[in-house]
Amino acid sequence: MRATIRGFALVTLLYAATPRALRGQATPVKVDSSWMAVRAADSTVEFQLTAALTSDNGGMNFNGAARGALTLTVPVKWHVTLHFTNEDDNMPHSVEVTLAQKPLTATSGKPAFPRAESKHAAQGVNAGAKEDVRFTANQAGSYLIVCAVPGHEAAGMWIRLSVSATATRPWLQAVPAAP
Repeated sequence: MRATIRGFALVTLLYAATPRALRGQATPVKVDSSWMAVRAADSTVEFQLTAALTSDNGGMNFNGAARGALTLTVPVKWHVTLHFTNEDDNMPHSVEVTLAQKPLTATSGKPAFPRAESKHAAQGVNAGAKEDVRFTANQAGSYLIVCAVPGHEAAGMWIRLSVSATATRPWLQAVPAAP
C-alpha cells in the first residue's frame, strides 16, 4: 500500500496487518502505517512519536511500545524528524536519542547525535505538548529513543533506533520486548 501526504510516501510497515503478542507487553504492539513518512528524494524520514499512546507499562511507552518492543531502522546519513507528542495526562515526558547501553540509566546522558533531544529533556513536557526533534543519523549503530525524564528510561520507556550502513530505506517493526 502506498499513499502520499505532503510529498512523503507512506510505506507499508512490517507487522502492520498482523499485530503480535510481545514478551513484556500487556497487549500487542500494533504498528500503524501512518506513524512513518519517507521522502527518498532528500533522504528524509518523519516519525510520529507519541508518549503514552496506550496504558501499557503504566503509560510509560512510545506508540504503545515499552522496553524496546518497537524498532525504527534508518539508513546512515538520513535526516530524521521525530514529531513528538505527550498524551499522558498524569506526567511529563520527553525524547532523547542515546547510545544503546546496558544497564539502562536512571537519567539519560547526552544525545547520540547533535539536536537529537527535546528542548527540556530532563523536565519533559505536559499532556498535549508537541515538539519536533530533527537530526541527521550520521553514524551507523544501535541507539535508543528514550524518555529523558529521570527514571522513565529505567522504567522501560524506550524503543530502538537502528542506523544501518546497508539499509536502502527506513522501516519500522515490532520486536520482542527486552526483559
